[in-house]
Amino acid sequence: MQSPLPVRDGVNATRLRLPDEGPWTTAMDYMMHRWGHIDPQGIEDRFDAGEIVGEGGIPLDRATKLDDHTFIWYYRTLPPETRIPVEISILHQDEHLLVVDKPHFLPTTPGGTYIQESALVRLRNQLNLPDLIPMHRLDRMTAGLLLLSTNPETRGKYQVLFEKRQVQKEYECVSAAEPAAGYPAVDFPVVVRNRMTKSRSYLLAEVIAGEPNAETRIERLETFDAGTSSRAPFTASSGNQGHQRLARYRLEPHSGKTHQLRVHMASLGLGIVNDAFYPDLLDKAPDDYAKPLQLLARGIRFVDPISNQPVEYRSRLELSEAAQTPR
Repeated sequence: MQSPLPVRDGVNATRLRLPDEGPWTTAMDYMMHRWGHIDPQGIEDRFDAGEIVGEGGIPLDRATKLDDHTFIWYYRTLPPETRIPVEISILHQDEHLLVVDKPHFLPTTPGGTYIQESALVRLRNQLNLPDLIPMHRLDRMTAGLLLLSTNPETRGKYQVLFEKRQVQKEYECVSAAEPAAGYPAVDFPVVVRNRMTKSRSYLLAEVIAGEPNAETRIERLETFDAGTSSRAPFTASSGNQGHQRLARYRLEPHSGKTHQLRVHMASLGLGIVNDAFYPDLLDKAPDDYAKPLQLLARGIRFVDPISNQPVEYRSRLELSEAAQTPR
């Protein structure tokens, strides 16, 4: 359902569904029940100013009956946010698509404590594109390629590609060169398949018994000493030689489950460097910008539905722990 209110400051108006019945006579009574303990005067002022609207943009007032509208829209009062010290790089822009490199720590879309400090809102404001919508998402801690639709008229053509899995994605990560103690050796390349689930109430994704719904191909590209520039392409003889070895891996997901790549690497005993969730959930701590999760959305390929030509976009970012070698 399209909002009757335009995007403001890069943020969509909030939609609220009113209950079909209850002890409330008016829409304002219900909003007071929900949020009156926070800012009752602010709610009254909004109704008096006609800032809360129903279907068709009709302003509500204090006496608007609860059953006059099913949905209402309003702008939230947003708290001030501390700017996240990272920048977005624009790689490509045309009348249909915007392709950017999203940095670590910046969420893709507004949520929780991050509203203005999200890639979507920053880009809407920076480029004056209120209709901008992401075609897919990257975790806040994951960096790399992000595609966004700039044109509502052609958006559906690109959405179908993602829905039908006609988009090929490539990621890179840095993990240990060899599995942790207690895990078997891995013969690369390897394909990890299992069944994953994530509930709304549980922070982590879990692997459960059942028909696989998540698949990732993993290839080890090179190994190197942690904290040095000593790099070497992976060979059978380039394992642990008495000091800590890291490796750069190529990850090709054939499904898109939440935290899939992080879970699949951890399942091999190769948890991604600086991952605070897998294999072990660490205590919540302030973001350490010097230690980003070593996971990067490197490339994306598909047949463009407008030109019918194959296209490929590549990230220009590098993982801080990875080799500075040509890609």
